[in-house]
Formats: sequence, C-alpha cells, structure tokens
Amino acid sequence: MIDRSDAPGLYVHVPFCKTKCPYCDFYSSTSGADVPRWLSYLAREISLYSGMFSHFDTVYLGGGTPSLLGEHEISILMNAVTSAFHIAGDSEITIELNPDDVTPSKLSVYRDLGINRISLGVQSLCDAELRFLGRRHNANRALDAIHEIRDAGFDNLGIDLIYGFAGQGIASWERTLRRALDLSPEHISCYQMTIEHDTPFGRMRAEGSIREPDEELQRRFFVTTGEFLHAHGYIHYEISNFARGESLIARHNSKYWRHVPYLGLGPAAHSFRENRRWWNVRSVADYCRAIENGKVPVTGAELLEPGQIELEKIYLGLRTRDGVDLELVSRNMPARRALRRLQKESLVQITGGRAAPTPKGFLVADELPLLFF
Repeated sequence: MIDRSDAPGLYVHVPFCKTKCPYCDFYSSTSGADVPRWLSYLAREISLYSGMFSHFDTVYLGGGTPSLLGEHEISILMNAVTSAFHIAGDSEITIELNPDDVTPSKLSVYRDLGINRISLGVQSLCDAELRFLGRRHNANRALDAIHEIRDAGFDNLGIDLIYGFAGQGIASWERTLRRALDLSPEHISCYQMTIEHDTPFGRMRAEGSIREPDEELQRRFFVTTGEFLHAHGYIHYEISNFARGESLIARHNSKYWRHVPYLGLGPAAHSFRENRRWWNVRSVADYCRAIENGKVPVTGAELLEPGQIELEKIYLGLRTRDGVDLELVSRNMPARRALRRLQKESLVQITGGRAAPTPKGFLVADELPLLFF
C-alpha cells in the first residue's frame, strides 16, 4: 500500500547542471558560479516558510543535478533545512545523483547528513544510447557508481531509466533492464520519452531529423516493462514506478499523487497546500533578486475550486495502483455507468472500496478520469 502519511513533504530544487540533456525541459542553469549566491538566498527563502510549514516527513533534493554541489554546500543546504523545520526521525530523505558525480567522500557526507535514499539518473546501460541522450556518464560508470553507493551503506537505491526514444529497440531496452536488475535496486523509475517543444529534441523532431516510435511500439515498450519487472518481483505501483516491496515505495512522490501538501523551494519549484498551488520564478537571477527585495520568489498561483480538487484527485489516483475512493467515481448515474464499462473492459478493478487501474488500464490512465465526467 502507498504510504498513508498526511504530513507534508519538502522539495528543494537545485537548479544547476554541468550540461543540459537534449530531452530535458526542467529548469536548470549551467553557470556553476551562481551556486554560492543561490545557496545564500535559498536559506532566506526557507526562513520565509517556517511559520507556514513546521514539520515534514519526506525531503527530496532534486534538480537540476544536486550531486554537483560540493560537500560543504550540501551541508549548508541540509543544515538550513533542519534548523528551520522539524524533520521527523523516520523521514525519507532523497537526493538525486548523476553517476559521474558520485564519490565515496560525497556519499559519506550524505549519510552523515541523514540522507537515506539515493535516486540515480542512469537512463540507459547502453553507451550508444547514453551518447544520444547527451548523458555525461557511460554504462560502466553507472555500474561503478551503484557499487560505490552500496559500499557506502545505502540500502534504498532508486534508478531512473528512459525508454521509447528514437533508434531504441525492445531488445536493447530489455538488455538495460536485465543489467539493472543484476544490481537489485530497491526502486526503478521507467519513464517513457516525452519530447517537449522547447528542447533540442523538440527542434530536431520539428526538423524531421528524429522520429518518435509509433503508437504500437510505444505500447510494446510499456507492456514489456511492466511484465518484465513484475516477473522479477517488482510492484508496479504508479505508471512509471516500480518498487521491490511495499516498504520501498517512494514516500515523497506518493504525496504528489495523493494530493498531500508539499513545499517546493528554489527556482521553478511548485508548492501545494489546502486549495492553493503556487510556483517560483524560473530564473536563478530573478529568484535571488526577489528575495533580496524582501519578497517571496513566487511568479504565479491558483486557487482550486472543490470540483477541480476532486478531478485532480481522480486524475492522480488513477495513475497509481492504489486508485481512488470509490465514492469519488460513483456519485451519479453517468459515473456509475462509466465505472461498469471500465470494469467490463478490464481497465479498472474494485477492491477494498477503491477503484484502481489494471495493468491494461495503466496504458490509458490519462483518459480514464474524463470518462467519469
């Protein structure tokens, strides 16, 4: 079962990368010279929220590339967090790492700071594919990084993989999965490539120099992934996420899917509390300038009506094995008819008072909520 804690989660966006991957549209800067200034203003942003959010039981350091921070810098960041907020003793504290940045010395510092979960951006274990994806590491470096993480005593390791991009075949994807499973990671995230317009890959697609796999091949990638990992003991608990046991389901990300409050700090970070969602400016310079002028670095916000919150709960819940409360999707006759139809087509199953997608339903999860309205 997905973690049921309703305590809020804390996300810190570290907006720096050594190089930009051609498929990525997350905000980041390649100017490492801005790190000290950003870090000092991050501490000030943290202080702005200490009255609104007092405690957390998950912390997630994402990016960008948090592993670019030096040992002293990551210590400053974590000390600022723990000084301003109460972090529960059994918290899940995650950091995203690039294999190229992993060192025994950094890993030792992470452990001393209470970080207990690693999310490693492997993406592929084929060198040709890694070059195409613009990654800094090769397959051997990724494997070495995993061994170093294990040697440092981390027993909660997640790896990120990407599939379904131009030139990749099912056989190559299965080889990556087999090599990954040889190392028994506790968690695997398998993301289907989505090409955004304002990225190098988006421009290459517009020019016709790369093409996405057709719909049938994308379906085969998804089905192959689910069947392969299920056969090796992994729980498919969210469209892109697999855990090697109930206790290893990612607690922080589960808060997003369950509509639990979360605070996002740093440029481009999003936050949610009660019926309000807000987001920060997508610029290190503008972020620092706003805080310097005594303002929160928020660039936009929205208040959600009860109907919007309900729809979001259904949309997010139907992307998970846990599903949604049956009451949410059976309040009127059209919704009940839709539910019966989805059950008949083996897209949704009813268990324990909840409606949840089947493996077949995961294939069309984005469309399922619309059928209830």
